[in-house]
Amino acid sequence: MALNGFSAPPPFPALAPEGWVELFLLAGPGDEACLRFEAPVARSALRRLVADERGRLAAAGLAPGGTVALRLPPSLGFVVSLLAAWQQESQVMLLDHRLTDHETGLALDRLQPQVLVQSAHRPSATLRGFAEVTPVALARPEGLPARTPHSLIQLSSGSTGPSKVIGRTATDLLRELDCYARLKDFPGEGERVVLLSSVVHVLGLVGGLLNSLYSRAPLSVPERMTAAGILAAVAADDRPTTLIGVPFHAELLAGVQAPPPLPQLRRMIVAGELVRPTLPAAFAARYGVPLGTMYGMTETGVIATDLSGSRHPRVEPVNGMHLRLQKGELDIRTEASPYPGGADSGRWSDGWLHTRDAAALDPGTGLLTVLGRRDSQVSVGGLKVDLTEVEQTLAALPEVHEAVVVLTGGVIEAYLAAEPGAEPAAIHEQLARQLAAYKRPRRLVLLPALPRTATGKLLRDPSGLRSAAEAAATPAAR
Repeated sequence: MALNGFSAPPPFPALAPEGWVELFLLAGPGDEACLRFEAPVARSALRRLVADERGRLAAAGLAPGGTVALRLPPSLGFVVSLLAAWQQESQVMLLDHRLTDHETGLALDRLQPQVLVQSAHRPSATLRGFAEVTPVALARPEGLPARTPHSLIQLSSGSTGPSKVIGRTATDLLRELDCYARLKDFPGEGERVVLLSSVVHVLGLVGGLLNSLYSRAPLSVPERMTAAGILAAVAADDRPTTLIGVPFHAELLAGVQAPPPLPQLRRMIVAGELVRPTLPAAFAARYGVPLGTMYGMTETGVIATDLSGSRHPRVEPVNGMHLRLQKGELDIRTEASPYPGGADSGRWSDGWLHTRDAAALDPGTGLLTVLGRRDSQVSVGGLKVDLTEVEQTLAALPEVHEAVVVLTGGVIEAYLAAEPGAEPAAIHEQLARQLAAYKRPRRLVLLPALPRTATGKLLRDPSGLRSAAEAAATPAAR
């Protein structure tokens, strides 16, 4: 069987095989460059580095069935530590390196890993796409071995509140890679990926890093996460190139007034949150290639896609994905709960994962339209308001770059990133022509930039938004 033009590894078994990392992620010609951070990394070199790191993890006390938390920035060290821990048949817990020491301590208390791998020094330069790190494995005597069969433990983005603990088995990850391999417009052999999404979270980890290793589409990370840095990474290689990121990155690139010719750019693919309605056309007009979209969750990985950009906002479910609507909420068929230890049991029942997303399913085509969070549909004075509709109306205004709309104490509030000099009165006037009075925000807050989670998603927690507004209104201390 050939997938994306190359001979695929053997079919995935019902259970993850012994040696699945070597079979599916590290296999391939030794002289083939598979990664590029500061310099290209050949597969043979990656295999040697992983073997060496596996020995260091074992020396720190990590055994098969053990648990290890990685607190590393995007780097070769992260990739090597991740694959080595999986080779050791251990459960890997991913912590975002941008968490404070206090936040990291709380996560460690919650997850209880036996080993913590972190950088020997704290990376600097927040706009750097990757770091050069020396991973250090520290034993944690109070840690516990794996209590579930999950190979991967992740924390959700926390854009709307506290993070959820989510587990995925090796079989789950291999199933998702098979879904990507079946998408003709997803990068495969002979192409390359420039990854902008965080490798700590599901899009960057599976859709970016693991798919690149599996499909033999070399992965590059820009040296700097600026528009110029991203475009330079695309221009550095003549092979057909796909950008993978979140809508924020597409907004950043669409704002470039005169980008250089990039004949190798094939498309950009974004996921993580709803795309501003006018962004796909703006991106395509700027670069002459489509802005594809994907819908997914940390719990399941990719769910549905529109990689050609021709169906927006509709997306097509990937292979094997079974969906249903229950009172307007999207449910996904899953064999087991993705929440270790039965936590968040209200999100999964009787073989169905309850996404908490409002959606529409076309019975004729099977296409899915994600309408936003179910909690975005609120009642104001007894009248139903869809906050997603208000957000998208605001985001379509010429002076507004981004918008987040929340309900606080029965009052609709809107937080906007807008053009310098934008006036709330002018925005209110435009909204009055497009939205009924009961849908319009009572309060508009204009900020230089909207706060985001570590994954690049817009923060939707009202308390976090208020804190950002207070910080912007407070003069800097002298």
